[in-house]
Amino acid sequence: MRIIFMGTPDFSVPVLDALVEAGHEIAAVYCQPPRPAGRGKKDRPTPVHARAGALGLEVRHPVSLKSAEAQAEFAALQAEVAVVVAYGLILPQAILDAPARGCLNIHASLLPRWRGAAPIHRAIMAGDAETGVCIMQMEAGLDTGPVLLREATPIGMSETTAQLHDRLSALGAAAVVQALAQLDGLHPQAQPEDGVTYAHKIDKAEAALDWSRDAVEVDRQIRGLSPFPGAWFERDAVRIKVLGSRLAEGQGDAGVVLDDALRVACGSGAVQLTRLQKAGRGAQDASEFLRGNALPAGTQL
Repeated sequence: MRIIFMGTPDFSVPVLDALVEAGHEIAAVYCQPPRPAGRGKKDRPTPVHARAGALGLEVRHPVSLKSAEAQAEFAALQAEVAVVVAYGLILPQAILDAPARGCLNIHASLLPRWRGAAPIHRAIMAGDAETGVCIMQMEAGLDTGPVLLREATPIGMSETTAQLHDRLSALGAAAVVQALAQLDGLHPQAQPEDGVTYAHKIDKAEAALDWSRDAVEVDRQIRGLSPFPGAWFERDAVRIKVLGSRLAEGQGDAGVVLDDALRVACGSGAVQLTRLQKAGRGAQDASEFLRGNALPAGTQL
């Protein structure tokens, strides 16, 4: 099948690889333009751009798809379908209508739950027992289109956004290949009006840890915000991110370290901190972190 692929971040790369491996013809790859990054602030291509280049595929990165010229160039590719995953631009109706069989979006939630920008983070932070991916026919609304295929997966008790991100990327890659192979036999299912929630973009203000909250909520916050932006606390005016945790037994004053292995009391219950990162340093497992940063039992975080 002749396909236009539209994606930008790491999450999208396995999908592009899966489409190529399945034998589909990639007419062109659309992604966000290179942007300044690193210490030198030199333009860096996005992960999809870099992978498409390595595969020898044509890459396009318009800053907008609103112009008649951009839309004509897109239509001239004469694609049967466009596969869209975390592209980063709103698609005008002319773009949605251009492929003969429309645009398919891979969304990392079980729609209509968690429409929007941050479905993986929000699912973990809300304590959802499961999530998944949906292959959706795109329309003008925000993640409102009918669903062609859905695949569910449980969320692990200690799973972080980074870990779930990678699992859902692989799940979405397999699902879209399956959907394309069965496209003639799939029947779009309209999303129900009940159960709609929105996964609003993560605000960095959500990352400060409040140890007075219940341990379950603290643990979800830590795992849901790992690796970015990273839940954090301050010690001696230095910010320390917590990138991994699990629920633990214990009680005490909120924010007090209960043992020499970073078990911390919350408003109710306790959490075991398993991975941390000091400002300006790399991430470390708790045992390694403690060798260079003393946080003995009784320390108030």
